[in-house]
Amino acid sequence: MTVLVRPAQLADLDGLVRLEEASFETDKLSRRSFRHWITTDHRALLVAQTQAEQRIVGYILIIYHPGTRLARIYSLAVSPQQRGAGIAKLLMSAGEQAAKDSGRLYLRLEVSVDNGPAIRLYERLGFQKFGIYRDYYEDHKDALRYQKRIRRYSDTLQHRSVHWLKQTTPFTCGPAALMMAMHGLNRAYQPSREEEINLWREATTIFMTSGHGGCHPIGLALAAKRRRFTVEVWINQTGTLFIDSVRSDEKKQVVELVDNCFKREATEQGIAIHYANITQDELISAFKSGAIPLILISTFLMDRKKAPHWVVMSGFDDDCLYMHDSDPDYGRQSELDCQFIPIAREDFDRMSCFGKNRLRTAVIIWPG
Repeated sequence: MTVLVRPAQLADLDGLVRLEEASFETDKLSRRSFRHWITTDHRALLVAQTQAEQRIVGYILIIYHPGTRLARIYSLAVSPQQRGAGIAKLLMSAGEQAAKDSGRLYLRLEVSVDNGPAIRLYERLGFQKFGIYRDYYEDHKDALRYQKRIRRYSDTLQHRSVHWLKQTTPFTCGPAALMMAMHGLNRAYQPSREEEINLWREATTIFMTSGHGGCHPIGLALAAKRRRFTVEVWINQTGTLFIDSVRSDEKKQVVELVDNCFKREATEQGIAIHYANITQDELISAFKSGAIPLILISTFLMDRKKAPHWVVMSGFDDDCLYMHDSDPDYGRQSELDCQFIPIAREDFDRMSCFGKNRLRTAVIIWPG
């Protein structure tokens, strides 16, 4: 039997749905989901088709995460009658090549702990286990997490033990990032939702473009200082932060007042503020020395919305900086994809600035 692998088309919908029904008892993709993935960007959906019968006997769905070099195998299925014929390996190879061609650096997947054949295949193909996700599937089974670097480089990835947290509101990325950093530096520090809200109250700018205010870098630094951590702040401009994102003159006055108050208190507390661009080398040097940086990014590369967003640095290598992102809503399908997100060095400088004035800021958290 000759099998060809090609991109999926809308005409494949019936065959894909039949294959899905035959392959899985739970966690099934719907017809609507297949239609979405066939017609959307940032993905590779490939089908394996018999040359003689033109019948779909397998597929692989790989999702590319906007703004990063990470790809994730979301689903892989082979017809029960054709298993053992090498179709899964063929699809995996084609999917990996598609991810490479799209510029991805890492390929990740999850697999049920009791799916021995799939686990053996992934390990033969060079995937390495790097974690476990409890109660992952609809039937409450755990999932093993696997990763493969599909572009090889000489440097070894350096991770810091940073526990990932999900923000519980749309506006508390700063507090969630700060809690991750403080817990990573001192396990006695315990994050909580109450703490998340308290941190936001301490660090908020009050107003921003719309809705609730975001968190000021000096406000976050002051909050960490109160919890007995050592901090320093980098800001590449001396004016009032975020004021250009507020239209009302009355609101601008409030934002300016908050900015001045934070700066005055930082001086009183002896917090170092560097009014300069922080470089990638300086972030890496701080990380290697035992600190955990919080970095303000623009979400434009991820969701095209140009919103300010705080993330946590969790690793680095020759080609990427790695981030923990507390918000899983930027088109990612799993909270797993918010951890150790690879940001290519050449993309990082574009992502780590915000607004018309190209604000670049970071808060470096050290053990107390």
